[in-house]
Amino acid sequence: MKKEIHPEYQKVVFLDTSSDYKFLGGSTTSSEETIEWEDGNTYPLIRVEISSASHPFYTGKQKADKVGGRVDRFKKKYNLS
Repeated sequence: MKKEIHPEYQKVVFLDTSSDYKFLGGSTTSSEETIEWEDGNTYPLIRVEISSASHPFYTGKQKADKVGGRVDRFKKKYNLS
């Protein structure tokens, strides 16, 4: 392999924002946000919208219908129909 052309592979914590599920994995993605993990080390934090903890295929439930989209939340917030 050629040197200095590949992105740095590192451990990162992925946070599922819809279920607050966190897991440690490896990725070439980086982030300025960090989080202290259970082992006491600090890792970059990558926020994801869906993971195996919230995906209907893995959970057997439809969570996406209950959450509502951005437009629905905007209308509800400002009391629009």
